Amino acid sequence: MKFSATSVMLPKHDIVQTCALLQRLGLDGVEWRVRRTPPGQGDAEPSSWGRHLTDLSPDNILSHADDVKQVCRDHGLAVATFASNCSATDLEQVKLIAEGAQACGCPRVRIGCPRGYDGSVSYHDLYDEAVEAFGQALEITRAFGVKALVEMHGGTIHPSASLAHRLVSNFDAADIGVIYDPQNMVIDGYETTSLAIELLGEYLAHIHVGAHRAEPTELDSKGTQQWSWPGCPMGKGLYNYPKMMTALQESGYAGFISIEDFDPSRSEEEKLREGIRYLRSLL
Repeated sequence: MKFSATSVMLPKHDIVQTCALLQRLGLDGVEWRVRRTPPGQGDAEPSSWGRHLTDLSPDNILSHADDVKQVCRDHGLAVATFASNCSATDLEQVKLIAEGAQACGCPRVRIGCPRGYDGSVSYHDLYDEAVEAFGQALEITRAFGVKALVEMHGGTIHPSASLAHRLVSNFDAADIGVIYDPQNMVIDGYETTSLAIELLGEYLAHIHVGAHRAEPTELDSKGTQQWSWPGCPMGKGLYNYPKMMTALQESGYAGFISIEDFDPSRSEEEKLREGIRYLRSLL
């Protein structure tokens, strides 16, 4: 197994600074954020979901590919994947990302379903729509030798391993895989760890790690307890990471485990340092 971190959590670091930090902390790779800056954020203070100093987007990643490869090579880092956010129906953007990934030596890119799930549209309709959309998107990513990734996430039709597997199993595991995301699952989509990893099997292509704990807030009008989900160090969260590492070792998983920690109460370097130390202690 190899360890990386997503640059989504490092908005105030440019490409060289990102790689230098990850190298110094002993990581093996980097998961690059490749997204368009939201409208109106061009001059804003850098933030995870806004402007980034790396400034890598679908529109410029091809022109930056040589620099990205060289900086990663200089710091002994592999490009684990692209943390892109385009929809499978945006075929033009899918092509830009896949072409840029190929040029960077990046084997995987995250691609989303056409729509999320909020209860307003039937799951079955959204599922059929997603299967059709990914069928077209994979024609593009396959041509560039890049694997598409579906992330287990709340607000989608694939918050759990079984629902993600139902979607990706329509296609060849050489073309599409799943990002197993434990910190998302503690809020929505949790399934027994070893069972989930066995089910995903060859479709398990990448892993995001971070942590949340549950804290009670107010009672609703009927007296039902409400909850918040603040971030915290991995060893103090609701998900059992030792069980995950054991299951991954038993399954022979040899891909990347990528730190994705947006807890605002700790510094970026602190989160990465304690995260990689904790993960390596579990091996």
